Amino acid sequence: MRWMLLAAVLGVGMSSVNAEIRTEVVEYRDGDVTLEGYVAWDPEKTTASAPGILVVHQWMGLTDYEKLRCRQLAELGYTAFALDIYGKGIRPGTPQEAAKQAGIYKTDRKLYRQRLNLGLSQLKSRPGVSANQLGAVGYCFGGTGVLELARSGAKVSGVVSFHGGLDSPEPEAGKNIKCSILVCHGADDPFIPVKDIEAFQSELNNAKVDWQMDIYSGAVHSFTQPMAGNDNSKGAAYNEKADKRSWTAMKSFFEEVFSK
Repeated sequence: MRWMLLAAVLGVGMSSVNAEIRTEVVEYRDGDVTLEGYVAWDPEKTTASAPGILVVHQWMGLTDYEKLRCRQLAELGYTAFALDIYGKGIRPGTPQEAAKQAGIYKTDRKLYRQRLNLGLSQLKSRPGVSANQLGAVGYCFGGTGVLELARSGAKVSGVVSFHGGLDSPEPEAGKNIKCSILVCHGADDPFIPVKDIEAFQSELNNAKVDWQMDIYSGAVHSFTQPMAGNDNSKGAAYNEKADKRSWTAMKSFFEEVFSK
């Protein structure tokens, strides 16, 4: 039931969920660590050498939410691969556990980038995915992740950060970015200080990165996530208008960067 309600809120038709879209659970490894990702594609819409989109999960790990986002991307004709940063079976059950897991990678950006690029390699290896047309989207912790993927020098056309962290812990890393960036941000997000935004923008400007930032009024953190509830006073809440606007912005962004 929760799956169906989430699909309805996010506008994923149940006919698509159950019929045309194909999905697969994918196990892969980082040394001794087993990771478990998820891929979705529509064989009727995905042509040979089609673009691929990497999906980076929020701090609760790879959940039904990312799987439905993969289905939405598949409906647009992309092959979408949701990676696993934490490891198979590591799915935090509380915000406290999630903060602990996310903190491991936020304090070890090298490990974070390693896991991100392993996921990108899985996407590139999928049949029919063009190695020259790759993108990434991420939510909250994953929004930070796609920016770290870009800072790693990964060969992607563009990345989209939805309500992600916007700090600049290594300003010099901006020079490694080879792709375009779209940031979708809630105007009232209490977890992203203005000083972080300014440092982030300075990093990109100094590196002459092609970037854009959409800011949505009345939106706080997690504005694309129905499971965040609707109470803005908590600092994280769903905002339907911002969700739809940011998704439309993402579609236009990928149409542009993949046409180059």
